Amino acid sequence: MEVGLILGTGDAQYSIDLEMIKAAEAMGFHSVWTSEAWGADAISSAAWILGNTTKIKVGTGICQMQARTPSLMATTSITLQELSGGRFILGLGPSGPQVIEGWHGRPYGKPLELTQEYVSIVRKVIAREEPLTHEGEHYQIPYKGPGATGLGKPLKTILRPRHGLKIYSASVSPGGIRNAAEVCDGVIPVYMDPSNYDAIGTYINQGFEKAGGGKSLETFDVCPFVTVVQNDDIEQARKPVKENMGFYIGGMGAKKKNYYKEYASRLGYADQAEAIQDAFLGGRRAEAFSMVPDELVDKVALVGPQGHIREQLSVWKEAGRKRQVSAMLCRVSSREAMETLAKELL
Repeated sequence: MEVGLILGTGDAQYSIDLEMIKAAEAMGFHSVWTSEAWGADAISSAAWILGNTTKIKVGTGICQMQARTPSLMATTSITLQELSGGRFILGLGPSGPQVIEGWHGRPYGKPLELTQEYVSIVRKVIAREEPLTHEGEHYQIPYKGPGATGLGKPLKTILRPRHGLKIYSASVSPGGIRNAAEVCDGVIPVYMDPSNYDAIGTYINQGFEKAGGGKSLETFDVCPFVTVVQNDDIEQARKPVKENMGFYIGGMGAKKKNYYKEYASRLGYADQAEAIQDAFLGGRRAEAFSMVPDELVDKVALVGPQGHIREQLSVWKEAGRKRQVSAMLCRVSSREAMETLAKELL
């Protein structure tokens, strides 16, 4: 099982801790992951890190698909692959309507169909088998709709890729996980209980069946985000995880349509998820955060004293041996936490 390092989207003054990234590279970390919301973008950060490292892979976790045409995303990926010697991983996601329509001014669309079309176009560009054409609900290439000049023609990129490209999709919904298993090379769940693989594995298997061709965990990567907070005070260590999970379960979606709440329910915490959402939507955020069960935190994150983290890692190691987890993408609290991961896993 590989270990990756997650970067945040940054504060108002954006910076990248290259010293920590180079330490992770020296320790043998597999990858480092950038992200974007409505601040720093994922691609510029990825390029900067690739240019300042020599071995570690760099992935986007995630790029917002609607913010870039799939053709641009394909040539951007080829460029980063060629300049880095094949160290780039493309992580994609549909984000949410609040960001896509509220920030980018683009229609949110149908996320599953959008992902299928987007990935198909990216792969066609990279394959260079023929000039690019596509007829779909979200993309028409060449474009012939309102405002078109009629002069568009199918093109083939002049770039000749020497490196393959892995494409991951971020999702926790059944449809999204199924979709990722069908058309992508990996899935990034926002969190995962390694002792309850079926909560996502059921839908991964369904995606494999739709894809055909013998697709399996041997060739598909499951790479969950894992928060790692090493602190002798376990309650303090759990606090940021509870705040994050409480925010997602409580507020990242409508009352009747919140994929994170539904995911928590599939993990066995339906009653707690309902109570968290009620408190959050009722304006009682602190109460919502406090309702996140300690047991759930300990299942999806690595928190507490070093010894406790080492005990928790035994479950992750077993999942790794079964290829149910390919890589843990870790958001670490400190250099000490990173060193614990390296000592136990690398």
